[in-house]
Amino acid sequence: MLAAYVPILILFGIAVFIAVFVITVSAMLGPQRGTPRKLAPYESGMEPIGAAIRRIPVKFYVVAMLFIIFDIEVIFFYPYALVFRELGVPGLIAMGVFFMVLVVGFVYEWKKGALKWE
Repeated sequence: MLAAYVPILILFGIAVFIAVFVITVSAMLGPQRGTPRKLAPYESGMEPIGAAIRRIPVKFYVVAMLFIIFDIEVIFFYPYALVFRELGVPGLIAMGVFFMVLVVGFVYEWKKGALKWE
């Protein structure tokens, strides 16, 4: 039973060998001339000002989570569109309820101001 996994283990071993080999060869053969300019953090070609770690507003994360949630929910319309004739009226009612829940959630987020970009 484990014999079926031998090719996968061999492929994994080859991949690890190639990765280690490439990193080792590039470290040995590559130039090692680090100047202060090359070692400085790079950000849009400008000199860094202040700390490299800055706080990111929570608004970015909220918008990203809302996008993912509504995007994934909208994807469920596609399978329904493929078989809506076979589902008939019960399928239409179920999709109507789903759509209303989606709209209520969207309106709630809109009224709470989660979509305002200030």
